[in-house]
Amino acid sequence: QVQLVESGGGLVQAGGSLRPPCAAPVLTFSTSVMGWFRQAPGKEREFVAAISRSVGTTYYADSVKGRFTISRDNAKKTVYLQMSSLKPEDTADYYCAAAYGDISSYSQRSQYPYWGQGTQVTVSS
Repeated sequence: QVQLVESGGGLVQAGGSLRPPCAAPVLTFSTSVMGWFRQAPGKEREFVAAISRSVGTTYYADSVKGRFTISRDNAKKTVYLQMSSLKPEDTADYYCAAAYGDISSYSQRSQYPYWGQGTQVTVSS
């Protein structure tokens, strides 16, 4: 069973930073596309960032471009989401997602069969 475990969420003031990791100990990590999504209260889950399985090409939602950075450590089987210049509108539960092999769209939830349980991020104004 593939298990993804997020951590590192919390409460931060606007302008602050967080870097939650997502560990995937049983995943064939190096051949997996990894993504981050978020869901704010009363809203649908939305794409935040993704990183490809080979050369590590990154993709971002327009709302976080220039502020968030996704990275991966294949040796540790961990993907990170560096979040900087946080805004109150970034408040949400953040979910890590994974997919083996190539996928047709990095931003579509349906492309990712494996999900973590989420970590809560709250940004105060």
